[in-house]
Amino acid sequence: MATRLDSWLALTEEEPIEPGQPICDPHHHFWDRPDDRYLLDELLRDTGSGHRVLQTVFVECRSMYRTDGATELRPVGETEFVQGITVQSSGDPTAAAGIVGYADFNLGSAVTPVLEAHAAASDNRFRGIRCTAAWDASPEITVARATSPGLLLDPKWREGFACLQEFGLSFDAMMYHPQLSELADLARAFPDVTIILNHVGRPLGIGPYAGKRDEVFPEWQKGITEVAACPNVVVKVGGLGNPISGFDWHQRTMPPTSREVAEAVSPYYLFCIEKFSPDRCMFESNFPVDKQSYSYTVCWNVFKRIAKDFSASEQAALFHDTAARAYRLPLLSAR
Repeated sequence: MATRLDSWLALTEEEPIEPGQPICDPHHHFWDRPDDRYLLDELLRDTGSGHRVLQTVFVECRSMYRTDGATELRPVGETEFVQGITVQSSGDPTAAAGIVGYADFNLGSAVTPVLEAHAAASDNRFRGIRCTAAWDASPEITVARATSPGLLLDPKWREGFACLQEFGLSFDAMMYHPQLSELADLARAFPDVTIILNHVGRPLGIGPYAGKRDEVFPEWQKGITEVAACPNVVVKVGGLGNPISGFDWHQRTMPPTSREVAEAVSPYYLFCIEKFSPDRCMFESNFPVDKQSYSYTVCWNVFKRIAKDFSASEQAALFHDTAARAYRLPLLSAR
């Protein structure tokens, strides 16, 4: 059944650019909320809309937790749920070929049984943990907010983080742009853990940052440059369709075209690719969050416009291979 959002997105239709380009979409969610459902059927409708998506990665979103039992183990319900629905899928794409769950590193080394439970819930797909560290002093910025500032620097939290090495798991990092130096400090302290920075470091554009893009951009560039100097960090290039970045496409009468979006976001995305190199960058949809601003077809057309001048091997890295390596997935781009 078409929703109001679907009807709005349909006002801007595009044909897929370079539809044969192999894609691994390394960032999407599943949830079933009042008037907001995004599960396997919805994902497959998007991935089947014209681009060649071969595999995807599910990233935790505080959904489908267990409703009883030990509090620290309740997030394992999300991994159990995703494992259950994705094994029913067959063919292309391999939906949620990788699963990123949540564990509370504030438990310190006592987080080990939680990691073991995630691995047991999905012995073939579980790849890592995301703990949202995003925090800002402004009460206007409440999206995916951590409980306290400086989470990545906390010794007890780092004791829990260190357990990732024992399991060979990666870490998805989500914070706001003023916190990027904290991520660099974490990456330097744990050089053997693969850290995957979400949403180009989430440059803010609402609340006290609204209308201040010229001030935010150089601050964001400084943080990205520091993080990019850490060889164990890779970055997800995308996520600016979230209204928190202040582009306000979701408020338009008609959705933007891929050309319009590419013009707006290319300074951020190209700067990340310059600093990290294509071998450490992966394009991401961040659906259904970014679906508030544009369709799945438009989303990947944006990336293809931005990547048009890169070589074939660089495009393979950006669209598929970097994500596959970071999440230990099959390298399918040659198919």
